[in-house]
Amino acid sequence: MTRKNVLVSIAIFMTVIGTINAQQDAQYTQYMFNTMSVNPAYAGSRGQFSAAALYRSQWVGLDGAPETFTLNLHSPIRNSKLGYGISVVQDNIGDGVVSETYFDAVVSYTIDVSLEGKLSFGLKAGGNLLNLDFNGLRNFDVEPVNIDNIENKFSPNLGLGIYFHTNKFYAGLSAPNLLQTEHFDNSRAEANTVQFLSKERINFYVITGYVFDIGGNTKFKPALLTKVVGGAPLQVDASASFLFNDRFSIGAAYRWDAAVSGILGFQLSDQLMLGLAYDRETTALGGTQFNDGSFEVFLRFELVKSFQRLVSPRFF
Repeated sequence: MTRKNVLVSIAIFMTVIGTINAQQDAQYTQYMFNTMSVNPAYAGSRGQFSAAALYRSQWVGLDGAPETFTLNLHSPIRNSKLGYGISVVQDNIGDGVVSETYFDAVVSYTIDVSLEGKLSFGLKAGGNLLNLDFNGLRNFDVEPVNIDNIENKFSPNLGLGIYFHTNKFYAGLSAPNLLQTEHFDNSRAEANTVQFLSKERINFYVITGYVFDIGGNTKFKPALLTKVVGGAPLQVDASASFLFNDRFSIGAAYRWDAAVSGILGFQLSDQLMLGLAYDRETTALGGTQFNDGSFEVFLRFELVKSFQRLVSPRFF
């Protein structure tokens, strides 16, 4: 076996095992632009119809490395305090060894708590479809598992969130998946077989950020995301970005004990924004010659009418 195949086998096996034993929601470097994926209370908060799509390719150069695609559509309901949306997330690991599709409907309710502050409560409901090909693990030299494959296993999902924001500050607390679902358990299998317990864990998110107007048509925004899930290490993402002329942003991020990132944003028009991010692992895997890092592409379209244009577009 070549060194690259060994690395691929280890990386995919560890990813699959981590997914199976303590399933976590997908991670994003551009979470500050993709907020509804982690907090349903964000739905409708931008004041107009918003459609956001994100594609993430992790560990580029390793065959079968994880890929994630998300699509979020949301809007406020005119002349009401309600917002609504839909969210679709598709994860693929190991070229189809593990495939999950999440689909949710989202609703939010917003109240004014001060002259500038708004507090939103969000609820999402839906489910996910899980496909797991144990035979496919053989492609990564993993010991065969004596258990039937999983095909389109449906599990319901319910999530909650709370989100506070002004024009310069935001903070949120959410649990996008409150239901702990066991997909299967072969822990009583024969002693010489690989044993698994697949359970959806509750992921808790805390997000916050602040926009500083430092003059000269320049804004500075530090942001923080913390994710807590049982059976997995604490994830802390810290980022800082500069926005120039409300058109171009550049920044960097650090994922604690995991990766460093560069982030670019382009407001191509009043309606269209493009975001790019590159991650480099700080772990041993990041130092291999076969891992070219992780890439994200983000695209947002908003139905902004001429009379709705803001003097200073919101930076989150």
